Amino acid sequence: MNIILLGPPGAGKGTQASHLVADRGMLQLSTGDMLRAARDAGTPVGLKVAAIMAAGELVSDDIVSALIDEKLSTMPADQGAIFDGYPRTAAQAHSLDDILANHGRTLDHVIELEVDEDALVERITGRYTCAKCGTGYHDSFKQPKVAGVCDVCGSTEFKRRADDNEESVRTRMVEYRAKTAPILPIYEARGLVRRVDGMADIDHVTQAIEAILDGK
Repeated sequence: MNIILLGPPGAGKGTQASHLVADRGMLQLSTGDMLRAARDAGTPVGLKVAAIMAAGELVSDDIVSALIDEKLSTMPADQGAIFDGYPRTAAQAHSLDDILANHGRTLDHVIELEVDEDALVERITGRYTCAKCGTGYHDSFKQPKVAGVCDVCGSTEFKRRADDNEESVRTRMVEYRAKTAPILPIYEARGLVRRVDGMADIDHVTQAIEAILDGK
């Protein structure tokens, strides 16, 4: 089973991918993680990536596709892949077709986690974590049992991500829509796109994705 998981930042892609990795033994192929790993490993491709990232430029489609191709070549044939952050362009979508075919694989589903933008802004801007152990909290949905004290480790220090503000979230939503707009019609024409309510609670989202993968 090979799938593309789509959704803007904060939609819950990482959480749902973790469930699929744990429950189905799939492998999450996150291009951001792969680019950083290649850079740190110092491989020939990694050295190119490092130079490009150091210059603040975008990594080319060819390099990203090469990393995907390289990773698939190391995976067992019966292990499913979750593509996260790739493809982002029509060119990458067509490259993925060729890469999958070369490895005897097919794309089974493109699953988009749909979100309400205003609700997503509230979800993201309200989140914070314990500075010591990393336990997550939220201004509205999950506050510590004792105000100002972490439930897990007892620390009284918390932190928020600098980009977890309304302006940044809305900018990321615009970027997401712009990046997915070119690829969704390609997969919709093939009947591969399924949509899940990303604003539902985590368990319901997981169940909806499982049902899609099980053909229900």
